[in-house]
Amino acid sequence: MLTTSFRCGLAGPVLVALLVAGPVAVAETVTLKAELKGTNQVPPNDSKGTGTADVSYDTTSKNLTWTITYSGLTGDATAAHFHGPADTDKTAGIAVPITGDLKSPVKGSATLTDGQAADLLVGRYYLNIHTAAHRPGEVRGQVTRAK
Repeated sequence: MLTTSFRCGLAGPVLVALLVAGPVAVAETVTLKAELKGTNQVPPNDSKGTGTADVSYDTTSKNLTWTITYSGLTGDATAAHFHGPADTDKTAGIAVPITGDLKSPVKGSATLTDGQAADLLVGRYYLNIHTAAHRPGEVRGQVTRAK
């Protein structure tokens, strides 16, 4: 009988402590975007190609997902990647390769490291699509938070 009373007596203070401690961390899905064009490449090019990337990042699972649509490129896409960390006027190495079918729309996902996520979420990643005519990249877009 004493044990039951003791356990019930602890439930109240434990509940109060949990409420005072504040909210539990909640998963967040961050919505990002990129506008792809040749003038965003470093150095810029005269491509008439354009595109958009709708990107999301789940802070709990660390899963990055994307849908990329594009048109008007000089030829078939030969490669596509997320690069970073880099500002809009700089280039960087491949951070996340995009594999599989590169025909528009391109869909995929990857799991990021904490460091990759940190750079992504402050706008230091870009996406570009390569073609035979523009081997360094035909269109590029900085990945930023959607407004």
